[in-house]
Amino acid sequence: MNLDWTKKDFEAYVLLYATHCNHVEDIAEQDYIRTKVDEVTFHRMHTEVVVDSDEENLDKIQSFVSDNEFTQIEKEELLKNIKQVFFADGTVDEHEKKGFSILKKIIIFLL
Repeated sequence: MNLDWTKKDFEAYVLLYATHCNHVEDIAEQDYIRTKVDEVTFHRMHTEVVVDSDEENLDKIQSFVSDNEFTQIEKEELLKNIKQVFFADGTVDEHEKKGFSILKKIIIFLL
């Protein structure tokens, strides 16, 4: 899969996937993501996350991770931001816990 994304596009996609993994779009979670990416990137990647199936979401994330180099600091920062998305609304449900576990495996173990 050849994704024509920047690392900022990827970050937006991953964070938006995180907010969608429980099938609830929470305003607090979206507001947090907007502090990390610009509005144009937010809307472009939001559309892509929503249109893609869960399997396509994870395939794209895994593909980008496999095709690009990340420093340990970048990986840790991304995981920290994913956690912040999940905690933005004050609760973390089982879908979010499962989503974090999957994303952590992709980011840590494939990089």
